[in-house]
Amino acid sequence: MAPLTTQSRGTLSRCAARAPCARARARRAFAQPSSQPRTLQEVSYPLRRPCRESRSKRHVSASRWCTAVAAASSTTQSTQSDDSTTTEAATATVSYSSVVTNVLAGLTVSLAMIPESLAFTFVAGVAPQVGLAAAATMAGVCALLGAQPGVISGAAGATAVVIAPLVASHGVEYLFACIALTGVVQMIAGQLRLGKFIRLVPQPVMMGFVNGLALVIGSAQLQAFKGIGSEALFPMIGLVALTMALIYAVPRYVTKKLPAPLVAIVAVTTLVRTAAIDTKTIGDIASVAGTLPTLHFPQVPLSFDMLATIAPYAVSVAAVGLIETLLTQQLVDSITERRTETHTECIAQGVANVATGFLGGMGGCAMIGQSMINVNAGGRTRVSGLTCAACLLGFIVIGSALIEAVPLAALVGTMWMLVLDIWDKSTFKRIGKVPKTDIVVVATVTAVTVATNLAVAVFCGVIIASLSYSWKSAQRIFVQRQVEEKAYNGNSAAVYVFTGPLFFGSTTLFGELVDPRSEEEAVVVLDFLDSRIWDGSGLEAINEVVAKLETCGKEVHIRHLSPDCRGLLDRAGDLVEVNVLEDPEYGVAVDYDRSILSGLGGGLLNVNRTDEERMQAAIKRQYTVGGEKIYVKRT
Repeated sequence: MAPLTTQSRGTLSRCAARAPCARARARRAFAQPSSQPRTLQEVSYPLRRPCRESRSKRHVSASRWCTAVAAASSTTQSTQSDDSTTTEAATATVSYSSVVTNVLAGLTVSLAMIPESLAFTFVAGVAPQVGLAAAATMAGVCALLGAQPGVISGAAGATAVVIAPLVASHGVEYLFACIALTGVVQMIAGQLRLGKFIRLVPQPVMMGFVNGLALVIGSAQLQAFKGIGSEALFPMIGLVALTMALIYAVPRYVTKKLPAPLVAIVAVTTLVRTAAIDTKTIGDIASVAGTLPTLHFPQVPLSFDMLATIAPYAVSVAAVGLIETLLTQQLVDSITERRTETHTECIAQGVANVATGFLGGMGGCAMIGQSMINVNAGGRTRVSGLTCAACLLGFIVIGSALIEAVPLAALVGTMWMLVLDIWDKSTFKRIGKVPKTDIVVVATVTAVTVATNLAVAVFCGVIIASLSYSWKSAQRIFVQRQVEEKAYNGNSAAVYVFTGPLFFGSTTLFGELVDPRSEEEAVVVLDFLDSRIWDGSGLEAINEVVAKLETCGKEVHIRHLSPDCRGLLDRAGDLVEVNVLEDPEYGVAVDYDRSILSGLGGGLLNVNRTDEERMQAAIKRQYTVGGEKIYVKRT
């Protein structure tokens, strides 16, 4: 056995002196700072000794364990340099591989972004260089400041459609001022943390958004076939099919280290150049040659009329851009299994649009197509976004001739494979398995996305889903009547125990649950332990029921109101004239610990339960928050 070093003796003495539990104390001793790295040999000794040993056995266990650790530490000193060299080499290999993967992913995205950016410049009515400058600026700034590195931003079609009328009526200088103001609006939205409201977008709306964008991206590729004669049509179709086949086959049968879209684009371009195939290229659409973006202040008059002209467009572009960005962020978060902050992404989009406006760009937002290409190609860090921006600038300045030679068929095939990837394949399987309203929402959002723009589609979907939820919630208010003997001043009372939410949608049904004329008892108690008052319509409904009961000569009491409900009654003042019974033993429903909620249960309409049991059932139903730690407050 190797001799103990000074450090090992210190570790051994500490463990032997303080070892009420051999396993815990030995681990603590081993966790002390050491100049020697911990190796696999040091942590491979069995630690599963019983904790409930006698004090003498615990000391012996601690001593034996620490002796073994000290021996292993001494033994591994001779191989320390070799092990550290191997570890450093492995770390360097992993880091190098990750950087290469992200660089190639960024290059692939930049190639796919060029035709999209050029197409959107035609939609907006601006020069191609304006769209390319916007793509490079948006990609670079958002890669530096964005919360989700996998999201790729650029000159998007959703924003191009909104700003096209402004360009047509006032010119490109008003466009630059509008984009700068758009960025300011987005930064304000991020500072106010309005991005959190994207969580209100239900899953059917998200599905319709993805499917709608898939149809938009897929149909946009048909523009590449316009103006092509019959002789060039079939070769182009063959090149598209070849591109799609390569993207499918390369990661399955060749290699996963290289992005399949990049391999397919390079292979098809080489084939076209080598075989001299006559087909449409990027250069046939427009020239991408130009210079680096320079600082440019919009040449517009600084007046209220100018601000009034661009403000509506700026707010619309900001809303459309943030909605598409946040939905794309959620999609990428689900793929990368990494939750990112929405307000940070909003601020990054705002800064990018301000920079784009002062660099002569058309603005933009996150692009779901390019983001999915980036993520599928292995882009997980900011390196991919920065590489994309650098490549776009390089293509504009020095690589225009090379990029203009890329056949459109390769890019069309790449985008169509992307459509197949992002289309939610479970859409049709859900028919008959999910509520009909969800199917209606998916179909509506998909259709409106194709027909108009993303913002209108999302708003329509949220409105339909909200109305559906309100209607279903309105049907879930119930009442159970029971008589309590000698409840108040020796008189029996009719207790109406309500269950469910009381809000604008359920007020009509609430008013029908209590019939004052048929009530025989002189005292009526409205018990809201299992119910909640959500808005002023609920207060007015209580007021009407109380008025009817008092008209019939009934004495009315209300009990078991939660603090927020009681606060609504207090703020209402003279609007609601009722007698609220205070219950000093009532658990105030503020925030409840999950351990308290775990065992709660009981039927909603079981009138045989005690007040405590019904209170706990209400807590479980209304205050359980998945994944969040909540607390309990008692009075």
